[in-house]
Amino acid sequence: MKYLIVFIALFLLELIYFKIADYFNIIDKPNDRSSHTSITLRGGGVIFYFGALLFFFLSDFQYPWFFIGLTLMSSVSFMDDIFSLPNKIRLLVHFISVLLMAYELDIFSFPWYYLVISFVVIVGVINAYNFMDGINGMTSCYSLVISGLLLIVNDNLGFINQDLLIFSSLGVLVFAFFNFRTRAKSFAGDVGSVSIAFILLYCLGSLIIKTGNFIYILFLAIYGIDTVWTIIRRLSLRENIFEAHRTHLYQFLGNEAKINKLYISSIYGTLQLLVGLMTIYFSKMDYTYQIGFSISIICIGSLVYLLIKNHVIKNYVNI
Repeated sequence: MKYLIVFIALFLLELIYFKIADYFNIIDKPNDRSSHTSITLRGGGVIFYFGALLFFFLSDFQYPWFFIGLTLMSSVSFMDDIFSLPNKIRLLVHFISVLLMAYELDIFSFPWYYLVISFVVIVGVINAYNFMDGINGMTSCYSLVISGLLLIVNDNLGFINQDLLIFSSLGVLVFAFFNFRTRAKSFAGDVGSVSIAFILLYCLGSLIIKTGNFIYILFLAIYGIDTVWTIIRRLSLRENIFEAHRTHLYQFLGNEAKINKLYISSIYGTLQLLVGLMTIYFSKMDYTYQIGFSISIICIGSLVYLLIKNHVIKNYVNI
């Protein structure tokens, strides 16, 4: 009953936000870099933050430093959705937010290089999550899969309060109702992709720290492969990797190959689910098997990715 009430509350909050966004003209206009062709409300992913906010209040303010970081990150991202902020401001807020997450995770008690590595990984994944938020259903499908995988592991290991994952997932479900459709009513915006990435990374970080096992980073394998190889390709073409673009595989598939975007999002989510379930299975085995599995996933996944992307570019892009 508790979760049903939370779901209804989040659904109503999303509807209220749509009214506000419509009134203040918070919209996403298509341009030559976009994967959509009609004006759509922007920032519907703010509901992810509201889900975490409800958890924070109902849990007697659990994980306060994480939540302060999430609030800062979500706020600056929402402002950036409305009007472009200077890069220095965004980077400063992101830096502070990541440090707050690291403090909540007690990373400061580890050797200094753990903090450096954590900072690079967290910032990299948040940006990758933002880059991958380009077509209908992508963020919701992928986030629900990661949340589900974390819930499965958490049921056995108890590394995080289960309600943080459930409340956030309910927010994703609400957003999916309006976004997982051929003509989306709303896009997640930076506030959505950044906030859900921040939430999931905190939960994933808690899992890795409790188990001391880095194999769980493969819960992000599909996004990682697409993002890393896209960056490598753009660098090889001497493009500015910080500029907006439409050169991820999922963008080529949806825009140039004209494959249904909802199918693409579902395939990305399904592939990550399969990799995640195998990761959970191998996490219980000897480290030798874990390393072999991890290398195999990265190598085979990269090979298949590159073959498909080269085929799509050759047949649909370079024409």
